Amino acid sequence: MEDLRSVLVSVNKTLKRNKALESAKISGLLIVALDANEQFNSRHRCCESCCQREIKCQDAAGQTQTVTEYYHRQVYAQIHGPQFSTILDVEPIGPGEDEAAAALRLLARLRELYGLRFFDVVTVDAWYATGPFIKAVQQLGWGVVAVLKQERYDIYKEATQLSAQVPAQKFEWKRRQVQLQEVKDLDFTDEQIGPMRVVIAQENWNQNQKIDGAWKVVPKESHWRWLVDQSLDSYAGEVIHAIGHQRWGVENHAFNELTKYYGLTHCPRHEPVAILIWLLFRILGFNLFEFFVRLNGKLWREGQTTLQAIAKELNGALERFEELEPLWSG
Repeated sequence: MEDLRSVLVSVNKTLKRNKALESAKISGLLIVALDANEQFNSRHRCCESCCQREIKCQDAAGQTQTVTEYYHRQVYAQIHGPQFSTILDVEPIGPGEDEAAAALRLLARLRELYGLRFFDVVTVDAWYATGPFIKAVQQLGWGVVAVLKQERYDIYKEATQLSAQVPAQKFEWKRRQVQLQEVKDLDFTDEQIGPMRVVIAQENWNQNQKIDGAWKVVPKESHWRWLVDQSLDSYAGEVIHAIGHQRWGVENHAFNELTKYYGLTHCPRHEPVAILIWLLFRILGFNLFEFFVRLNGKLWREGQTTLQAIAKELNGALERFEELEPLWSG
């Protein structure tokens, strides 16, 4: 397992050394997004590393009953930027374990394997927006951008009150009209964390939607708040807005692609080490294919082919080695 992980690390370090990660930067920063994904579940098979939960379902007679469901979840770390992304590593979440604990274990290993300066900022969902997690990431040496949803926090209420006195910065982002406000120097749960900044974004846009069989333009809106630690004070709110939205890259790109094309939800052998090795092989294959196409795929960059078409061509050529010439030449 460690040998396989070392290959993944070596590939990613080679990418950075060859400047391939430059297109993943936001204002000069490399951002690592953390997010958890449930791989598969079962009501029959389990192992010592399975998480479990009680769910309600109906039996053959239509009666509601409570059964135990077993499942596996992992936290993924992915550098995801505007033009390039790569998965760095994955960490299983143990039975009864908090997601943030597995994430911190993953970050500690990333620092050991990749080094402190391989990336600059960690961005996370609201589940991680707690004092202990933020302080731990700071101690590891990285900045933090976390979604802020917990209205029970004093910092949420203070930001709401103080933002009424702050003029909004307006700009367009991906066809959305954005109004951005910032409130600085707020306390958050633990004075050792230092003052925090809250960046508030109100986004409005129009979206085509099929209603009663006819396409109509429907107005849409979303409201975002991000909690930002003091190491990022020199970066404008617009940069924080971009960083905050990059977190969705893990779900939209990595999880969806791995599930659709790499059999992420399949479990060939239900044993903890086997599951992790299987995942690492899938991640390595996913990364290598992405790098091959995005760095060398001239036809793909010109819109003359698709990722699916290239994958199909590669699969067909595996048994015909003479056809494994550069597929990007035209």
